Amino acid sequence: MTTVYVLAHFDDEYCALPLIRRDLAQGQAQRFIHVVDYRSPDLAARRRRETVAFLENQGIPAEAVLHLGAETGWLDGQLHRHAEAAYAALASAVPGLVERVVVPAWEGGHPDHDICAALGAKLAAERGAAVDQISLYQGKGLPWILYRASSPLAENGPAREIGLSAGEWLHWLAAVAAFPSQLKAWSGLLPAMAMTFARQGGFRYQSLDPRRIGERPHAGGLLYERMFATPYETVRAAVDRLAADGKAPWFTTGVGM
Repeated sequence: MTTVYVLAHFDDEYCALPLIRRDLAQGQAQRFIHVVDYRSPDLAARRRRETVAFLENQGIPAEAVLHLGAETGWLDGQLHRHAEAAYAALASAVPGLVERVVVPAWEGGHPDHDICAALGAKLAAERGAAVDQISLYQGKGLPWILYRASSPLAENGPAREIGLSAGEWLHWLAAVAAFPSQLKAWSGLLPAMAMTFARQGGFRYQSLDPRRIGERPHAGGLLYERMFATPYETVRAAVDRLAADGKAPWFTTGVGM
């Protein structure tokens, strides 16, 4: 069986590189599904080429990368408007049994990331799979648009660690050059990741308890509320619609907090 990554954007997989490399070393088959669409076919094609090249360099074949959102109009930043259609497409694209699903963390950093956490959690529940989450970025307790990168929330439970040597850290940081179209975004993310690495000393990821999707990611304002002007209530409503068929593994608690 296969590990399926349900990711929002091309380059999200970069934040899971130690996990990808560990699983490859253990012989685990991996598949990568990217859910959002982009404002132009040229941009979508460019970003997909970057991701395919990055993953091929790790040993993942191009045919293991699916752009689920291609030409759908599920634009970057707007996935909450299309969550139900995205789930139907995801369920069709992943037939049969799945051993594990990996998703962006439920952490309030980007609305598309949180929607993908919900999509993957629902898929995992329906297929009897485990689900892990990787932190991309979140702004718990920080002002304005400041954030932490690759820093798991305590609310998401115990973290598991993959130890990395200094050389492996440097290799990971240098690998961001695989995404030249996104270097402006990574100019802020990469220093934040480096600060996290210096503090925590290893790559950390967490299991995702599907019940967490029924809760606010953390108390206080969320980063995507401040940075992208997307209210939590908007994401909450989209996630609740995914649960309306009674098959999602979370209970909704309203907007709360």
